[in-house]
Amino acid sequence: MEDVVQLAYSVDTLYFLVMGALVMFMAPGFAMLEAGMVRTKSTSEILTKNIALFSIASLMYLICGYSIMYSDGAGWMPGFGSYLGGGDNTVEEVLASGGDIYYSGASDFFFQVVFVATAMSIISGAVAERMKLLSFLIFAVVMTGFIYPVQGFWKWGGGALDEAGFLDFAGSGVVHMCGATAALAGVILLGARKGKYNDDGSVNAIPGANMPLATLGTFILWFGWFGFNGGSELIVSNVVEANAVALIFVNTNTAAAAGAIAALLASLIFGGGKADLTMALNGALAGLVSITAEPLTPTPLAALLIGAAGGVIVYFSILAFDKVLKIDDPVGAISVHGTCGIWGLIAVCFTNGDASIGSQLMGIAVIFLWTFVTAGIVWFILKVTIGIRISEAEEEAGADATDIGIEAYPEFTR
Repeated sequence: MEDVVQLAYSVDTLYFLVMGALVMFMAPGFAMLEAGMVRTKSTSEILTKNIALFSIASLMYLICGYSIMYSDGAGWMPGFGSYLGGGDNTVEEVLASGGDIYYSGASDFFFQVVFVATAMSIISGAVAERMKLLSFLIFAVVMTGFIYPVQGFWKWGGGALDEAGFLDFAGSGVVHMCGATAALAGVILLGARKGKYNDDGSVNAIPGANMPLATLGTFILWFGWFGFNGGSELIVSNVVEANAVALIFVNTNTAAAAGAIAALLASLIFGGGKADLTMALNGALAGLVSITAEPLTPTPLAALLIGAAGGVIVYFSILAFDKVLKIDDPVGAISVHGTCGIWGLIAVCFTNGDASIGSQLMGIAVIFLWTFVTAGIVWFILKVTIGIRISEAEEEAGADATDIGIEAYPEFTR
């Protein structure tokens, strides 16, 4: 019996680590997607933000974020601490648990830290091409060390939202909507890129510089999402859990494919008869975000419908933010992760009998209000102190020249 318990513990720990590594691979996915969707003169800057934010998230979650999110707090008040001292389960503790301790505590930390980095990655694309690098990095410290962990505690740490019956399997709300909401608060204070909107209300398209990179980034994110959703099942060492992980993989892939096709068809039907690659890319991501709140209880057919609805929703959401609300989001991150994050949380009610629309709407409202208010305060403080936006002259020259000094494509930009 002891050998069986130790073997299951080892298998589940390895599974957790591999799934975490898959999620970590989403970091270059975001970097490539965003690098493809911005102009050549801002490419090195967006790449710098992506590697820096992942590093900041890793350190801040180690210093305080993990211990806030998974603390001994209760209700709305998390506890505080640090994971700097490490620590893990002993053999005696694992055996004495009778199999109730499934995996290494360090593997849990690693899996969770790549989630907070994902939330922060959402923001970098939305504020691209006109935000000061230093201001962005300071915000990343607060976002990953405090804002994200507190609302994460309310759900995944056993806090008030979890007690209220709010369901979010892998993070349509806790990760994706949270990141999108923080991005929205920043973009509102930051303003649009120079030349994006005319005085008469018309919109100027500012195309990305590298569609092959953007497509590669989307495929990498799609691949990493199997770890994002599959790893959230937490264990795999018995038949029931192994089957559950397999179904999660199938539903995740189905929703992504359906989202891509639905957004592509929407662009053909409503966009003048031409297929829009960027909409297809965002449609795939929209399908992934939509299924993330509950990838286990749907049948593959239900996952297809949820993903397809996400693809249609993201198409019209991107148009609404751009043309109606005049909110400049170069990569469509707010729509993909925010609007479709909300849809995914509501869609839980269609397949999970334990879900209630009241609890889901409560969770949506709480996460949105907490993140929008706290992020807005931090963005505002940065704006009135060191500033959050580069000057018009610097924006014209490009963020690479302003903040980095290294051009991504020197042969083309000089």
